[in-house]
Amino acid sequence: MHSLSLLLACVVATGGLARTATAQPARFLVPERAPGARWLKGNTHAHTTNSDGDTAPDEVARWYKSRKYDFLVLSDHNVFTDPATLASLMDSTFLLIPGEEVTTAFQKAAVHVNALAITRVIAAPRDSTLLGTVQKTVDAIRADHAVPHINHPNFLWSIDTATLFRVKNDRLLEIFNGHPTVHNIGGGDWPGMEDAWDALLTRGKKIYGIAVDDAHHFQGEFAKARANPGRGWVVVRARSRDTREIVTALDEGRFYASTGPVIDAITVTESELSVTITRTGDFKYTTQFVGADGEILATDKSLTPSYRLRGPETYVRVRVVDSSGATAWLQPVFTTRYRERPTP
Repeated sequence: MHSLSLLLACVVATGGLARTATAQPARFLVPERAPGARWLKGNTHAHTTNSDGDTAPDEVARWYKSRKYDFLVLSDHNVFTDPATLASLMDSTFLLIPGEEVTTAFQKAAVHVNALAITRVIAAPRDSTLLGTVQKTVDAIRADHAVPHINHPNFLWSIDTATLFRVKNDRLLEIFNGHPTVHNIGGGDWPGMEDAWDALLTRGKKIYGIAVDDAHHFQGEFAKARANPGRGWVVVRARSRDTREIVTALDEGRFYASTGPVIDAITVTESELSVTITRTGDFKYTTQFVGADGEILATDKSLTPSYRLRGPETYVRVRVVDSSGATAWLQPVFTTRYRERPTP
């Protein structure tokens, strides 16, 4: 079951892989240029004493601001923490984006979906099925013109890959969550989140992977068994430090996720994908270019890794691992052979 081919068989029973039958070689779909855009670092999942965190909202915000984050979402469970109440902390260097972790359940499964850029509390829905519960939550968030991201599917082994595939109108999925009990790498017969991400992409679900803290513990010891901040983040390519600009960039995949490595540039032409890594100290880096089925297409150990299309690819994504084991995940770059499949 750790084999992606077996995992793909479990996603849906119909059809083949999301590839066309054309004999034409693939070309990358080159994203539009965004003059004036810059990288903005942020965290979209953090808790305060307004739900189950150990620190007040103003102190949580100060923790991130003092560490040069550009933006933060306070995502308390079924609570709207209005950034207007913390206006004194916001300036030209730091933005608070209104959010909520919409928290519900189906039987023993935890259904947690973050809502980014909300205007009000999103009521937690219920349904008679797991899929219905997830879908109603996503729909409720979209109805407020907010952006959803599905949180830690492996927490309590709650949301399987087949269910994730069938959810509609979602674009963001946590592939790394810093909480110690969410099982990012899977186990037994349950896939890790990177395997699940590739399964979804390969089947034709266009979705982007995010990394978050899910921070609860700002006081006391910083340790592996505690949900401390600073473990996972996103770096968004945006023209300004503006709420709508940032959440739209996330929803459109204009960002990378990281637990450590810093990316300076990502360049896409019709035939080549190249990356520039910012070196930290004396760290070394290994970059893997990953395609459909989770296949490793190439490995590069330079600070300027690149991949040239060979012809059959449907998407290529990039994983950068530094010599401490920390990872950056770039969003998939799709080719002309990729076909987004309508969900059942």
